[in-house]
Amino acid sequence: MPSRCAHHLLQLPCPVPGCSRWFRNQSGLTQHRRSLHPTLPVSGPSPQDHPRPSRSPSLPRDLSPPPRDLSPPPRDFSLPPPDFSPPPRPSSPILPDPTHEDSNTNAEFTDASERCYRTFHSKLNGRPCMADGTFLPHGTPPTPAPPKAPNDWSPYRNRIEFEAAEFAFKRCHMSARNLDFLCDLMAATLAKHHDTPPFTDHKDLHNVIDATQLGDVPWQCFSAQYTGERPEVVPPWMDEEFEVWYRDPRAMAHNILANPTYKDEIDYAPFREYDASDETRRWKDFMSGDWAWQQADTISQDPETHGSALIPIILGSDKTTVSVGTGNNEYYPLYASIGNVRNNVRRAHRDALVIIGFLAIPKTDQTHSKDDLFRIFRRQLFHSSLSAILSSLKPVMTEYEVMRCGDGHFRRVIYSLGPYIADYDEQLVLSCIVKHWCPKCIAVRTNLDGDATYRTREFTDFLINELHADVLWDEFGLIGDLV
Repeated sequence: MPSRCAHHLLQLPCPVPGCSRWFRNQSGLTQHRRSLHPTLPVSGPSPQDHPRPSRSPSLPRDLSPPPRDLSPPPRDFSLPPPDFSPPPRPSSPILPDPTHEDSNTNAEFTDASERCYRTFHSKLNGRPCMADGTFLPHGTPPTPAPPKAPNDWSPYRNRIEFEAAEFAFKRCHMSARNLDFLCDLMAATLAKHHDTPPFTDHKDLHNVIDATQLGDVPWQCFSAQYTGERPEVVPPWMDEEFEVWYRDPRAMAHNILANPTYKDEIDYAPFREYDASDETRRWKDFMSGDWAWQQADTISQDPETHGSALIPIILGSDKTTVSVGTGNNEYYPLYASIGNVRNNVRRAHRDALVIIGFLAIPKTDQTHSKDDLFRIFRRQLFHSSLSAILSSLKPVMTEYEVMRCGDGHFRRVIYSLGPYIADYDEQLVLSCIVKHWCPKCIAVRTNLDGDATYRTREFTDFLINELHADVLWDEFGLIGDLV
């Protein structure tokens, strides 16, 4: 049997600043430096033409990109005319006066090429502040975070525990049985050294992960049951309890806002972007749209909200069948994100779009599946579940709260319910519309080209208060018996 190689620990760090790679031997370190940190020859006059200046011995040049500018964006820009016409093109970037909340500024170029420029909302502009909500002068650096020891891996006892947990849980998605087997193997190997493995078993690993402070928001559960009038023959669905699992959407928004990886890819204020060459409007990210600007106009009517950052909550749901042959199991996930993160972050699976709930799916036998009471209960359960899940956002939709953002600054933030992404069937449930009717207007499907009134909240409330439920259903496609 040939001799076996001994295991070598990762003990050689890369000396280039900013690189965190470690290597087992000098050969691997050399290949890494040649491929990722090459030393390029310096082109220029020959040594006979100009003497080279003396240089102290140093490491090869660091050719990594320069650090990104972490300075906070300009704070405040004035509102464009109400007819949505673009403001005059600026001759150079104009910074606001930090001593005035509403500076008479025009616009700011988005880059050095001066191809596009933006105007920002002058009221809800996300001004940095202190932990008590007092606004900071423009250009003030972020408040330092509480220091943490470099060897503090709590709740893990050391780096080995953290790396083992990340490898087993995140990279390999190891099952509980395999985790227990691995821990037993490590325990048998370390017994002769009077040492123990990082974790006792899979339960110990999961408990430590759950104790991590900067982790996922904990799951909660509530049950719902029919409480209305009962017929003589009670259908089985009236006695059932339906569980709804959810996570606090407010804590979810806190995690996204506080994520330092988003600090350069997040917008704290609504803005309008224009092409400097022909003054045409440009839309890209959520905060560049008209809804965010108009919502900021509505919220900023309260002077106490001035200087806050608008946090739109974007929701979405999609009932999904996960198995057919083994029982036709279905899940009803509820997704959430915030409108401040840019599109490239939300689409790149960087935890800016998270699941905050699993809605209940009431079912019954075929005899009662088409009963009016069951259909009403199913719709009412959907709306009541959303109301309960989003209840933590209600207090901070009218009064701001102060929290630390990913760039290190504290900001006043105020929330607003934004768009709900859903297919046609779920749009009907959300808007209480009869099937085959349009959720946006009252046009009938036999005359889609005719004039039709758009559905608004005021118009819908007026119809429900004035008309009978049968007329609402037949003439306007509205379901008026939901609370």
